[in-house]
Amino acid sequence: MPRAHVLLSESIHESADDAFARADIDVHRTSAGLAGDELIAALRDIPGDEPVLLGVRSKTKVRAPVIDAVPRLVGVGAFCIGTDQIDLARARAAGVAVFNAPFSNTRSVAELIIAEIVMLSRQICMRSWAAHEGAWLKNAKGAHEVRGKKLGIIGYGHIGSQLSVLAEALGLRVSYYDIVNKLPLGNAGVVEDLDTLLAESDFVTLHVPDTEQTRLMIGPEQIAKLKPGAYLINASRGSVVDLDALAAAIDSGHVAGAAIDVFPKEPKAAGDRFESPLQGKRSVILTPHIGGSTQEAQANIGREVSEALAGYMTSGRTIGCITLPALDGAEIRGGCRLVNIHKNVPGVLSRVNNVVAEVGVNITGQHLVTDGGNGLLLMDIDVPRDDARASALREGIARLDQSLRTRLLG
Repeated sequence: MPRAHVLLSESIHESADDAFARADIDVHRTSAGLAGDELIAALRDIPGDEPVLLGVRSKTKVRAPVIDAVPRLVGVGAFCIGTDQIDLARARAAGVAVFNAPFSNTRSVAELIIAEIVMLSRQICMRSWAAHEGAWLKNAKGAHEVRGKKLGIIGYGHIGSQLSVLAEALGLRVSYYDIVNKLPLGNAGVVEDLDTLLAESDFVTLHVPDTEQTRLMIGPEQIAKLKPGAYLINASRGSVVDLDALAAAIDSGHVAGAAIDVFPKEPKAAGDRFESPLQGKRSVILTPHIGGSTQEAQANIGREVSEALAGYMTSGRTIGCITLPALDGAEIRGGCRLVNIHKNVPGVLSRVNNVVAEVGVNITGQHLVTDGGNGLLLMDIDVPRDDARASALREGIARLDQSLRTRLLG
């Protein structure tokens, strides 16, 4: 009998299999991006009664009905940076652990941005297009070195800060704007407001999440404030730039060009038609959401997220979890470990300890952390997992009104 099962969707990299194998977690795969009833059916079809994990990328939608319909679902891994496809509020309320990969494709995205900066500055796409059509644009008109130019980074997180370092190595002057105070790397400078960054930068690149504050944060007003002849790059979220306004600014000559990797509406399948108001503009680079699509990034993501999910299943470790309090579960040494996720209300631990006393087991280690609406308890006891007292303890604690999820490890 396996410890658990995991359903991996959307052709997640095979590197994920190693961590699951070591944790005795059976892997089930589907290449499709599922949602709604299809996803519920796929999860319910997994055999046995062991806990179930789910691994997704951007197309598999894990909404509240899915979480509510599959009680065996204890954890979700987003094998990407973003978690927009997962109902985090419902997962948190249900005690479902959600992990993502905030670091693994950082380098790949940063390298793409560097490549696009050079290609835009040298008009590579325009000249390549002309050559394919038989024209020979051998001249220096409109082509510039990037050395000495100013790069403005909106969002100085994992990607923005690494991009900052790479850009300085090419001789770019770097400034950034972020709503959170961040330590600048290298010689990067902080800009106090967005308008200043837009007005001063030769290249503007966005690295922000999808929130109410970032949606259409670059609209007609902000595009008008861009430095004349500047370039705009977006590889963050398709919701943050008004593409119609950008297209108009490119047509007018106010914006020299753009590189866009993410879009408000993206094809759901490879055969679906892609449409954008930026199509046909030779100073625009359009890429199909491939910022993190390198073999290295996908392998790193596969390892990072699978190890996080496996650690949660073997020791209760939640470091890096988005929906549960962070607790580093040490190796289980003798006996077994009870993992209890509960509502963060007063008196839970005393009720849990009353159950322990009634069952008659000895606690050898206990850790409790709370964050927001949830509490996470890891309790080591001196009897093995298959002991009747361990089962009685799990059942007794699971019956508490405050308990959301309770399981035994060992």
